[in-house]
Amino acid sequence: MLRIRIRMIRIIRRIRITICRIRIMLSSPIEEIKNRLDIVEVIGNYIRLQKAGANFRAVCPFHSEKKPSLFVSPARQIWHCFGCSVGGDIFKFVMQIEGVEFGDALRILAQKAGVELKKQSPESVVWRTERNRLYEICELTARFFEKQLEASSVGQEARKYLLGRGITEASLKKWRVGYAPDVWQGLSDFLADRGYQKSDIEKAGLALTSEKGSFYDRFRGRIIFPIFDLNSQVVGFGGRVFKEKDKKEIAKYVNTPQTMLYDKGRILYGLDKAKVAIRKQDVCILVEGYVDAMMSAQAGAENVVATSGTALTAFQLKILKRYSNNLLLAFDMDVAGDSATKRGITLAQTQGFNIKIVTMTEGMDPADIVSKNPENWLEMINGAKSILQFYFETTFARFDPQNPEGKREISKILLPIIKRIPNKIEGAHWVQELAKRLNVKEEIVEEELKNVKLDNQDYYLPEFLDPPSPPQLKTRKDILEERVISLVLKEPQHLLLVKEDCLPCFSSRMQTILTDLKQEKLTEGDDFINYLFLKAEVEEAEFDAVAEIQICLKEIEHLETKTKLDEISQEIKRAETEKELERVNNLTREFNKLANKLLD
Repeated sequence: MLRIRIRMIRIIRRIRITICRIRIMLSSPIEEIKNRLDIVEVIGNYIRLQKAGANFRAVCPFHSEKKPSLFVSPARQIWHCFGCSVGGDIFKFVMQIEGVEFGDALRILAQKAGVELKKQSPESVVWRTERNRLYEICELTARFFEKQLEASSVGQEARKYLLGRGITEASLKKWRVGYAPDVWQGLSDFLADRGYQKSDIEKAGLALTSEKGSFYDRFRGRIIFPIFDLNSQVVGFGGRVFKEKDKKEIAKYVNTPQTMLYDKGRILYGLDKAKVAIRKQDVCILVEGYVDAMMSAQAGAENVVATSGTALTAFQLKILKRYSNNLLLAFDMDVAGDSATKRGITLAQTQGFNIKIVTMTEGMDPADIVSKNPENWLEMINGAKSILQFYFETTFARFDPQNPEGKREISKILLPIIKRIPNKIEGAHWVQELAKRLNVKEEIVEEELKNVKLDNQDYYLPEFLDPPSPPQLKTRKDILEERVISLVLKEPQHLLLVKEDCLPCFSSRMQTILTDLKQEKLTEGDDFINYLFLKAEVEEAEFDAVAEIQICLKEIEHLETKTKLDEISQEIKRAETEKELERVNNLTREFNKLANKLLD
């Protein structure tokens, strides 16, 4: 009967909470955003979620783990990791995973929800951060370049060049390709006319100041590729010359430098457009250039991102890990050289990625292949080889395994690669394969493998890799109290097991919750209450809940008794120092009485 009454009260309170939210929504953009967005969809855009009963679970991106311990509750619109004890609402998740302050999380989610943040609202004071001004500048700049490609005469030449390379009009619009006019201050004047200071334009990486003090645009006379963050907001630009005379006189590529918004080691070009396809297909295709990514997506392989000519970094791999553990690399690789590409691949292997190589026609990149025949590109993707298979084939093709010098060079390249394989069984397979191809005994290869010394480069913890969040420590008593209440919330009839004389043993916060439960006054909506409900929902059911609660209650009482004994012991010491003998005797009797409880 008590269980039914509690459930009815919960339903009524949820209705009241919903009504309150609707009222608040009219005046608070924060609540309006929460009501418009579903936490499962928001978090699902960042990490892979699996259905787990009424909730969803995932591997937590905020600490190192292999088993999923992060849970998302659609009913309560909260998330919590039971591994590192981090949790909260959609704002807390975006702040954590994007590494931003509340104001930036508010702006990101407001854009997703289609909520306009009024400049007069209290939230707008937080919202108008320096980062936001740079976002505005980058967005205006992208529009400026798009217009130049569409309307200017030289922009039309650039458009013709791009269409001639096989890029469609639809792709130009989708990727927001533009053109930077070949003038010194075209963009700077445009932004200055809209009220932005030179210092802000320079901070966005769009202009420079010469030694003589003149101010000029960074991007001039180039095709422009806007670079987007995971939320499809413009954070930087890549510029490429297209006229033959320019290719000989100036640098072929110019990119946005490091800014508050743009860090080339943390951005993957096209990931905002590819993340859904990557998660759906459970594989990510990595290419080197902007046009390669555009053309691959245009051909139908939409799960593609570009490294923009830089080596893979730990942070980029950490982001990709949210969507898939499988990588297809379409790079021009030199396995014999100690290249940055090879180091990036080694880093990916140590982080547990399954890697395959797309073998391309020599001298051609993905864009060239797609422009000639898109079907060929899709066939190459489907025929991707494992990274070890690729290393073996290319190395044996380069050296003669029949003569001693060739055997030495082959082993010199392949043995360090085999030694880095984390799985012993897989490593043993490739040792056997190498011995077979070199026509030597396995024991010899294994002996040589023992002598291989890997370089001292730290493939595991590069400087820019964020350290995992330390777990929030809880006392044994905290854990027991939460356990009791979560079991009671799961099965309300078990509340009768918590007797009145046991309540004082709980912390004041838990006492209030238990009292409210007994008086049927518990109000949902509080973050901690929501967390306890989620904990109750994800608890495993295969145990005797009554016995579990009784054991926890007994241990809570014992812990509380030990705490009181420590306090009395300190009081006795003070009384002895002050020579208050009667007080010492009274405290000693009280100590002995409590100590006997521990023996029960």
